[in-house]
Amino acid sequence: MGYAIRMSASVHAIDRLPRPRADASPGAGASIGDALASLKEARLDWRRRRAVPGDPVRFPSRSGLERIVEMLAAALYPRRLGQFRGDAAEEDAFVVAKLIAATGELEREVAAELGYWQEEARGGTFDADQPGLIVRLFSATLGDVRRLVDSDVEAAFLGDPAARSVDEILICYPGATASLYHRIAHQLHGLGAPITARIISEIANARTGIDIHPGATIGAGFFIDHGTGVVIGETAIIGARVRLYQHVTLGARTPIGDRRPGPVERHARHPIIEDDVVIYAGATILGRVTIGRGTTIGGNVWLLDDVPAGSIVVQPAARVAAAADAAAVRDALAGGG
Repeated sequence: MGYAIRMSASVHAIDRLPRPRADASPGAGASIGDALASLKEARLDWRRRRAVPGDPVRFPSRSGLERIVEMLAAALYPRRLGQFRGDAAEEDAFVVAKLIAATGELEREVAAELGYWQEEARGGTFDADQPGLIVRLFSATLGDVRRLVDSDVEAAFLGDPAARSVDEILICYPGATASLYHRIAHQLHGLGAPITARIISEIANARTGIDIHPGATIGAGFFIDHGTGVVIGETAIIGARVRLYQHVTLGARTPIGDRRPGPVERHARHPIIEDDVVIYAGATILGRVTIGRGTTIGGNVWLLDDVPAGSIVVQPAARVAAAADAAAVRDALAGGG
């Protein structure tokens, strides 16, 4: 109520704001009142087009989910990510405290999302305990989440000669951070909280530059080396012990000229990457194609077709230019400004 009173007072105060002088620059002519009216009109237009009867009380909170994932990370790795410094007898109590705080807040965020979906559906209601049920089922997966992240960290340690310890990887490597966030988000996505899951994946994207849709299915021992610019789509399926380098895209293929209005049909449209595949920097693989087990995909390769198991797919090798050709290239570059 206090918030509503303050907002009402703020709106009434708009009329008391100083108006721009007649000789002010053209850009200064719009008052806060004008902006308010324009924004209100835009909001109402949007709601009328979508036939939305009202707004949900709130969406899941990005800042809240950032805090929740930090607490979950602390519960998964109390000493390395939680900064716990007590003895072994106190460690469980630390984990329990983090879990109680994280799951309590997560239940509120999931409830906000279910309120949104209930409004969108315009019919039927979720059980009152549905947010709690989702969170309880999610909590039961945390042991598996920890084991999968451990396998990803071990794969990075085996695959990167620069790594000095598994602890360094967990704390410092963006691929390990992206993996941890994805393993959490994927569980929530499968349990019926896709917006909550998507926000978590976008938090990871902002932190690491790695964009993994929470719907993507990824096996154990997953290693993203460097990682910046990696994109993995919603229906991608990735097997065990797969390694990706920076700027790899596992995306969907849109036919030329396909500009259908409305949401695109949700179908299996991203690649299947089988076990023990390595995909080097800049490779782009589009559509529901299968990359066979044990294949190596070279850098900057563009693929739209299946690849048999055990293949090596590379671009033509770069060549050293002859002296005359090199001189011509240098002259052209020098003259091009």
